[in-house]
Amino acid sequence: MNILSIQNLSKTYQSGNRKLTVLDDVNFDLAIGETISIVGPSGSGKTTLLGLCAGLDSASSGSVVLNGASLEKLSEDQRAAIRNQHVGFIFQNFQLLPTLTALENVMVPLELKKRKDARTKAMELLEKVGLGDRMTHYPTQLSGGEQQRVSIARAFANDPKILFADEPTGNLDTETGEMIERLIFDLNKEKGTTLVLVTHDTELAAKTQRIIHIKGGKIQEDNHA
Repeated sequence: MNILSIQNLSKTYQSGNRKLTVLDDVNFDLAIGETISIVGPSGSGKTTLLGLCAGLDSASSGSVVLNGASLEKLSEDQRAAIRNQHVGFIFQNFQLLPTLTALENVMVPLELKKRKDARTKAMELLEKVGLGDRMTHYPTQLSGGEQQRVSIARAFANDPKILFADEPTGNLDTETGEMIERLIFDLNKEKGTTLVLVTHDTELAAKTQRIIHIKGGKIQEDNHA
């Protein structure tokens, strides 16, 4: 059973009178519970591909089926509803809301789902990522590694079926990065989530079951471990 199915996916931008092709006829399927890395040089289309898979952006042609829903047939609001329900995100620059505490940041996706246990669940997740004593701190009062741990707790808050992580350790030192990697993989395994990781870190990519190499907007290799 596939959680994600990508067919003939292309993305082009009009730049003046030139057409810029960022993704060119990309195809792959992703099984439930699979872990996969998308690797490639800067400007190869990795982040664009991630955005299309998650319904953050629309393709120029081709289709994305996420958890049984064809994203190209949905409105922006419908795509957002699917993201709220089934998708978790971890970004390189954390993307926490600066005016909310760590606890409130993790509660956001739960409150969007109108969960009555939002506070309890958010507290459990922050304990799990080792931030039980930092819940009332604001992002500016936290280190980069701590902020990324908050964003991991937030990503898992709505029990996503699929997690998209874009260079999750890109802004962190090696030691902190390794701790964040362990957290992501441990939580992912515990929850049985499908993981899609965009990275240029070959060591990190090697920890997933499958690596897709992308270059010039095309898949060059698709290796299963």
